[in-house]
Amino acid sequence: VQLQASGGGLVPPGGSLRLACAVSGVTSDNYDIGWFRQAPGKEREGLSCISSSDGSTFYADSMKGRFTMSRDNAKNTVYLTIHSPKPEDTAVYYCAASPPRRAGFCWISVSGYDYWGQGTLVTVSS
Repeated sequence: VQLQASGGGLVPPGGSLRLACAVSGVTSDNYDIGWFRQAPGKEREGLSCISSSDGSTFYADSMKGRFTMSRDNAKNTVYLTIHSPKPEDTAVYYCAASPPRRAGFCWISVSGYDYWGQGTLVTVSS
């Protein structure tokens, strides 16, 4: 399983930003996919995940309403849209994959994922 996150860069506060996670080696809808981020000097934190079984999405409580996760099976790609990015959203964003463990559910936990991409840096600054 290989994952490649892209779409990061320098963005001004406000607007929206969409990150992409291209999955290869397997079909993306056969794995739970999660999005995580790590800010400078901080631990990696979970943002959201999408269940392989039915496409249900789950978000960390602090992220609800600001992030939207989606999946394009034809492109084998999973997306994370950041709405109204703020300077505190500056971080390296990672996607990760895990074999499904529970139908219709996924975990937003670093320890729950087996395969990781290299990450894409998002810098929010005016």
